[in-house]
Amino acid sequence: MKSCSLTLFAAVCLVHSASAAFYGDAPDANHPWAVHDENRPQPPRVEPAEIVGGAPSDAVVLFDGTEASFENWVHARPDKKRKSDWVVQDGYLLAVRGAGYIQTKEQFSDCQLHIEWSHAQQLPGEGQKRGNSGVFLPGGIEVQVLDNFNNPTYPDGSAGAVYGVMPPAVNALRAPGQWQSYDIIYRRPIVRDGVTLDEGSMTVLVNGVVVQDSTPLDGGGGHKKRQSLTRPYPELGSLSLQDHGNPVRFRNIWVRPLRPRPADGGTDGRISEAATAAKRAEIGAEVRASAANMQGMDQTMRLLEAQMYAIDSAASAECNRQVSKSVEQLKVLSTEELESRRQEVLNLHKALSYLQRFDIIPADYQPAKELREIADALGWLKQK
Repeated sequence: MKSCSLTLFAAVCLVHSASAAFYGDAPDANHPWAVHDENRPQPPRVEPAEIVGGAPSDAVVLFDGTEASFENWVHARPDKKRKSDWVVQDGYLLAVRGAGYIQTKEQFSDCQLHIEWSHAQQLPGEGQKRGNSGVFLPGGIEVQVLDNFNNPTYPDGSAGAVYGVMPPAVNALRAPGQWQSYDIIYRRPIVRDGVTLDEGSMTVLVNGVVVQDSTPLDGGGGHKKRQSLTRPYPELGSLSLQDHGNPVRFRNIWVRPLRPRPADGGTDGRISEAATAAKRAEIGAEVRASAANMQGMDQTMRLLEAQMYAIDSAASAECNRQVSKSVEQLKVLSTEELESRRQEVLNLHKALSYLQRFDIIPADYQPAKELREIADALGWLKQK
């Protein structure tokens, strides 16, 4: 027999999990958990903000309108080369001509970013000269900030564009003087040894309207040039805001790190066979550890559940011994005694049939055959 895994459950849930375990498709070479696996970790609780657009409980607040929160940022341009500084006034950050970029002290990888920006009024100029700024994600990929409410420009340089890569699907800007919101989901390109494992993507909502939908980053774009798909990207980097000579205002800036993708070491979704094998071994060890604190049929069912995940010869031998012993004991019971243990018999039959269906135990496994004969003789396996 083979072996497998589980996340530890509270004692009160053990009997239920044993009967519910053998349900969806079993783990395979690229999926460490079964479909609908109750051993899969539960999502952590995050408290949403009371107001939509506010920072949830797990967010890193980068600017909340106070001077103190501006301590999260530094000027990228050295003091001697900087003609001015960004300023905090009336609850917002203001880009000042000659100040250059500002960037976060903390570094991030894949993330969800919320940021709001505006211009006090319609600015003079046209095209790229009106309200120009930008939000730069780690690795230097830009989501353009620009007053395009009534101001056309080259499409891949308009507000909400992944600059130099993809125009926004629609223009969802409010009129100048009103606050605009960006919600950005950034997945960086993953390149190792010159091989692109994941091209990366950007999803952008402007004022709640999707304008970029998992847009491939195509190397990252930039001004007038395409970028190589195989250029390296940092695992961590700062978030930056651009001074492009226009007085653009920013407020309510927060960021949430995202869980890693399979190409970046994550275990949610389809992952490599090596990573799957390692995760299944880990889950199997957890399940076997929980079985050590159980007795009787509960322990047998737990050990059977572990068979889905990873191979452990000692645990398999013990599980086989317990199953064989249980079936031998059932074979000598009277019909009345068996009836009192009907659910226990059916749960064990379900587990063994499941493991046979996915070739985890042999199709000719003798205890499974004998258990089926017992249940079938009592009419418990007839089709409804």
